[in-house]
Amino acid sequence: MARFDTAADLPGQTPVIWRRTRTAIPLAALAGVAWPPLILTLLVWPPQNWLPGREIDWRLTVLLLGLIAVPAGLYVIRRERDRRGRPGTRLGIVWRFMLYGGLAAAVLQTLLALFMAVVGLIQSGDIAQGFGATETTLLIYGVGGLPVAILVGVSYALWAGLCAAYIAFVPAPATVRDRLGVLGNAEPTA
Repeated sequence: MARFDTAADLPGQTPVIWRRTRTAIPLAALAGVAWPPLILTLLVWPPQNWLPGREIDWRLTVLLLGLIAVPAGLYVIRRERDRRGRPGTRLGIVWRFMLYGGLAAAVLQTLLALFMAVVGLIQSGDIAQGFGATETTLLIYGVGGLPVAILVGVSYALWAGLCAAYIAFVPAPATVRDRLGVLGNAEPTA
């Protein structure tokens, strides 16, 4: 059994670069969107309502959000790598996806709770019913739904991050530092 005494002992610490093929990034995005628990439950228990609206199946909503979020996550990682050279390892790529996925899930669930509270307030007959509807909605969608949304968001992002790290990236070739200046065109490493 391997021991993890330092952070360098964790798996996924080798430097990586983008895979040079054109299909790697779209394939990583499609694989990242196809989160197995989501796809399997859609196949086993088909949704009752496929049309967009208040009664749409939540799994279809999550799948639609994944179609937007996974390519956006790959774009953000590309921009960050171009500017700072980070994340430089597979573990860093997975960590970024999990962080952004958890934050996105929390923000979207909070916005949903606030939207539903405003809708309940508008649909109520008087001010007392409005306060009751707002309280109930915030308890259900905010307090009860927020931890579940974050858990689903982080799990989905973990899958997408693993797909991105192993499909869109390859281990970087070893570079040799040109200490004596005899290698010519070799890039120096810091």
